[in-house]
Amino acid sequence: MTSRVTGKWIARPALSAALRYGLAFAAVAAALGLARTFLYFHLPQPFAAFALSAIAITFWYGGTKPGIVATVLASIIRYSHWSEASAMSRALYDLVFVIFAILMTTLTRARDELEIRVAERTAELTRANEDLRLQIAERKQAEYLIGQVFETSPDGIAILGRDYRLQRVNPAYERDWEIPSERMVGMHVADLLGLEMFEKVKANLERCFAGEDLSYADWFTNPLGRRRYRAITYSPLRPVAGRVEAVLLIARDFTEHMLASEALRQTQSDLARVNRVSTVGELTASLAHEVNQPITAAITDANTCLRWLTRADPDLAEAREAALRAVKDANRAAEIITHVRQLFKKGSPQRESVDVNEVIQGMIVLLRSEATRHSISFRAQLAPDLPHVVGDRVQLQQVLMNLMVNGIDAMRDVDGTRELVVRSERGENEQVVVSVSDTGPGLPPQQAEQIFDAFFTTKPHGTGMGLRISRTIVESHGGRLWAAENSPRGASFHLTLPSRVGTQE
Repeated sequence: MTSRVTGKWIARPALSAALRYGLAFAAVAAALGLARTFLYFHLPQPFAAFALSAIAITFWYGGTKPGIVATVLASIIRYSHWSEASAMSRALYDLVFVIFAILMTTLTRARDELEIRVAERTAELTRANEDLRLQIAERKQAEYLIGQVFETSPDGIAILGRDYRLQRVNPAYERDWEIPSERMVGMHVADLLGLEMFEKVKANLERCFAGEDLSYADWFTNPLGRRRYRAITYSPLRPVAGRVEAVLLIARDFTEHMLASEALRQTQSDLARVNRVSTVGELTASLAHEVNQPITAAITDANTCLRWLTRADPDLAEAREAALRAVKDANRAAEIITHVRQLFKKGSPQRESVDVNEVIQGMIVLLRSEATRHSISFRAQLAPDLPHVVGDRVQLQQVLMNLMVNGIDAMRDVDGTRELVVRSERGENEQVVVSVSDTGPGLPPQQAEQIFDAFFTTKPHGTGMGLRISRTIVESHGGRLWAAENSPRGASFHLTLPSRVGTQE
């Protein structure tokens, strides 16, 4: 049987059509048989009661249409077997059958609709139970995976309560601090880190308890005195919406990385110093000549000063002028020696405010004699009011020295104009742009980038490290170094450095 409920047809288990209509005939026949039996034994003949029962059974088990058939059959039998009844009696019985049929129709439909609603609700509950079962399975799987991540993670993981006591730690966290979890759980962070370090991280913890995600890195000393460098992240935990109840702490150990980086920085610093010493060594003759010139001039000026003073009538004005020239020449020699000493200096990089134009002019002073030896002229085009950069003065001197010496070497055997041009200017975003251009043979074909590779060189006695070191230095200052062809001939090397103004912005 089917019924219309909530706009759709829903079938319920029912007998076939033949059986349902057969039930109508069988039930009415049974009612007639019972009435005849009562007649045989001279008992009251309650056919109406039996017929109503047959109609009710048919409606209930067969449905509305078979129930109506049973009602019609009961009326026909009533007419045919009890015709002696008055018309009023027959009409009354017919009315009773009709009313009863209507009631049974309503009841059956109500029953069908109730069954459909129960079936729909049962289906909903079944789906809900299945969804719940899947959710429980997924949650168990997620909890399992989270537990696996927590237990097997190579990073130290801990959960910290609002009282700054550890609530849970994973095996990696135990290994980091070399303390069993039984002792660590319940321990106050101050007891683990020490009061001094706890005061440093307390502000971060308070911000995390206020709902902020944080991360930082620092050196920590464990209870056995071993120093480790750890990157720490703090994430607020809210078991329910609202207040942060705990902090998830994840610590990654970067000690070996930091030690390796420090060793690499030291190696790079040593290599850069060797490169400076090697380059200065190649320039020894030129530097000696460059220093000898002002010293010789100073001696000459000093002798001149003495002659003016030892005259019978000393000329103090001339003597004073000669003495001033001697001082000037001596200062020039001292300046050259100072620049050379800086290039030989060994130590950690020192960041300071550097005037790039001043560095360029200092390198021109050092390399003037070397350029003159090879008939090379210097041309400096320096932008006025150039912003300072933040960097290591000696390292920037080394970069410019490498580029300028390379330019001089490239023009030694060139026929024609030999000119080294050094420019400085403002670039985009307040960057400082420096270029060193020569009129040599130019870059090796299709090797503009390869020249920056370690040990690649076009010089017969070159090490192939100067440009590699220079690029490393420039990049460590947040800049960029590249090469390009120079028109009409030669090569140009360009570098950018962020200025103090751009950094502050």
